[in-house]
Amino acid sequence: MQWRSIVVGLVVLRLSLSCVLWLAFGLGPNVSLGFNFPISFSLNKFDSLFRDERGTGPVGNSWSQRIPGHRHEEAATTYAKVGDGSPKSSYLSFFDGNQDEYVRKYSSFPNALKAEMKDMAKEMFYFGYDNYMKYAFPEDELNPIDCEGRGPDVLNPSNININDVLGNYSLTLIDTLDTLLVLGNVTEFHKAVKLVIDTVSFDKDSTVQVFEANIRILGGLISSHILLTDPKHPFGKVGFDEYDNELLHLAHDLAVRLLPAFENTSTGIPYPRVNLKTGVPPDSINETCTAGAGSLLVEFGILSRLIGDSTFEWVARRAVRALWNLRSNETGLLGNVVNIQTGQWVGKQSGLGAGMDSFYEYLLKSYILFGENEDHRMFQAAYESIQIHMRRGRESCNEGEGDPPLYVNVNMFSGEIMNTWIDSLQAFFPGLQVLNGDVDNAICLHAFYYAIWKRFGALPERYNWQLQAPDVLFYPLRPELAESTYLLYQATKNPFYLHVGMDILQSLEKNTKVRCGYATLHHVVDKSKEDRMESFFLSETCKYLFLLFDEDNPLHKSDNKYIFTTEGHVVPIDERFREKQWSDFPCEEGVLAEREARKRPPPSNASHVRPPSSPNYWWHVVIYANNKVHITVLCISKEKHTTFRAANN
Repeated sequence: MQWRSIVVGLVVLRLSLSCVLWLAFGLGPNVSLGFNFPISFSLNKFDSLFRDERGTGPVGNSWSQRIPGHRHEEAATTYAKVGDGSPKSSYLSFFDGNQDEYVRKYSSFPNALKAEMKDMAKEMFYFGYDNYMKYAFPEDELNPIDCEGRGPDVLNPSNININDVLGNYSLTLIDTLDTLLVLGNVTEFHKAVKLVIDTVSFDKDSTVQVFEANIRILGGLISSHILLTDPKHPFGKVGFDEYDNELLHLAHDLAVRLLPAFENTSTGIPYPRVNLKTGVPPDSINETCTAGAGSLLVEFGILSRLIGDSTFEWVARRAVRALWNLRSNETGLLGNVVNIQTGQWVGKQSGLGAGMDSFYEYLLKSYILFGENEDHRMFQAAYESIQIHMRRGRESCNEGEGDPPLYVNVNMFSGEIMNTWIDSLQAFFPGLQVLNGDVDNAICLHAFYYAIWKRFGALPERYNWQLQAPDVLFYPLRPELAESTYLLYQATKNPFYLHVGMDILQSLEKNTKVRCGYATLHHVVDKSKEDRMESFFLSETCKYLFLLFDEDNPLHKSDNKYIFTTEGHVVPIDERFREKQWSDFPCEEGVLAEREARKRPPPSNASHVRPPSSPNYWWHVVIYANNKVHITVLCISKEKHTTFRAANN
């Protein structure tokens, strides 16, 4: 069976490779990725992970036997059939193979092949990027089949699948800036930065999702600004004389336009969408997902520490704390959809995928970047609750009876299984486990997603792990499996992960390449396509695949410490992000009460002002080029609620 055969190959590999692999694995050293987290890897238990399938079957602790019968019947009516011959006995049976075959395949990866895959990843990126610049820029995305640009769907404002992401601000170019540096193309990076400075404005009548604007646009601008001005010069001296912090100013302007999402919400949890000109739309809903509201802290926090203004980190951190305080007292879990006014859970599903994924990710990454112990405590408590209530299968990944571990979707209050599917976004979790030092379990979970990829040449958006067939069939070129593969290779240096990366590259090239780029798979079985290439394909998928095969990349030098945002943007781990230019946040119980001005040119100044006559207030003041002033109340007294309006200066 494929999954077991793959890892059997890893076991035998340990016994047969040279002393280089012995040093990497057998001695179980701490492997540093640039963080202060010990990452150890040992195969001392792997031999007992596998048994003769014909003589044993899943026993009492098998997750495949824990699903009530009615759940199976319900799921059986909705899953997409792959074919009459589809295996359904176990996900481990995706592929047959023998031990010798997998040892031969996975025990090494020649340098020449590594160079070939590196070039293939680079060519993949440039095929998409060059065609975006040729056919789509300055629009947000490239339609790779029709070779046209795509912007917001102005004729259908309710089309949030498009309008949440596209804001008429050259999304793909901004999202891709730091990838150009990762690929070593300083010339094109400079050209792209100057294009952004000269052409991009956020003074748009566009209603966008706060989360997407934050991770794709704000993150892209901040990352590129840091790399341009980093005194350590990880990519060499890539700054240019005429650069005057314009990307940082753009990032600040965008963040100010996102601030209204945090106003007029009784919990501090932000509205999901804002209009970049007018603030929160009058018809905005009061419901948001946990990931959308709780995954702003990395970008907002870095911005605050770069400009010395606590506003942005404070509102993001306040939202995280508000969500955290709403977790179940019984399980310690959070739901996936919450009402921002009442604090009631609208969606009670707790899982690792859509609606929740980056919430967990940013708890750990915020701690790595900012060193705040509060973030670490929250992450470790969340990780423990996940292991207790979502994890199904045998107790140990490496030994024992029953199925290997799997993380399922459960009810946040009871811990009971809610459905029998996982989604492709969950493939990020092995990478997060690597950052947390839990490499053994990361290896085990990664193999599950890779087995699905091997079967379909892509990850279906939802996969029914009981019926072993897709529930939702499309694949929009997501990066999560490539990300986890890259991080596992960095932690283990096992050539197995280079083979995984090669499989991903070859599948993308074979199944998704079209006339002007790479297209979303509409159906992972018949490989029909949709005319869309989301920006994260260039920002993340291509970046992780290139880095996987580029051993000599500046990011891999021992003196370069970095981390990736949830959108794959490079951020150095630097002491300056652990330093605050303020003594404390303004007020832990305050509320935001001010609306943004309707017309806002780029700000010329921003500052905190504490009026001497009002010690209970802390205002955030932005003065715009046309002398309009916007004042946001950060902290108000408990006795009264005051609202200030924007006014002429």
